[in-house]
Amino acid sequence: MKHTLSVLVENESGVLSRIAGLFARRGFNIDSLAVGQAEKPGISRITMTVTGDNRTIEQLTKQLYKLVNILIVQNITNIPCVERELMLIKINVIQADRPYILDIANIFRAKIVDISKQYLILEVTGDPGKIAAIIQLLSQYQIVEVARTGKIALGRESNVNTELLKNQLSNKFYTYN
Repeated sequence: MKHTLSVLVENESGVLSRIAGLFARRGFNIDSLAVGQAEKPGISRITMTVTGDNRTIEQLTKQLYKLVNILIVQNITNIPCVERELMLIKINVIQADRPYILDIANIFRAKIVDISKQYLILEVTGDPGKIAAIIQLLSQYQIVEVARTGKIALGRESNVNTELLKNQLSNKFYTYN
């Protein structure tokens, strides 16, 4: 199962290296990693996605707390969160396909950030499901390059689980139609 960890750290040199080393020594791959300045100066938030069972993630969390400069480690996998990812995707476009690609971009609210005779670069922001869906649709065209930030996430203070709501709405829709 994929888990999302949110880690607050003191912004000191070597902290990311120590975290990566811990995961490497334990034989775990970090599927997604995003690092940036947090709400307080000198503090950074690391959001990472890791595959493992609950027991393994619990052990990794305990090991993370033993590292210098680690302030808070949260497994936010099962709590209501706002999740986003940014992706830039470059597509080799033939003239006949351009309207179809632009329609897909429009549907997904992607921004065209560069355009030339032969190429188109889209900026897509959204939850990981949206990113996966647009990649799947665009894969029928010639994707040249993809750059992704990795998932970032913050817990919802409202505690509203939008995934649960989406599932309830889709079940209701299919039940009545």
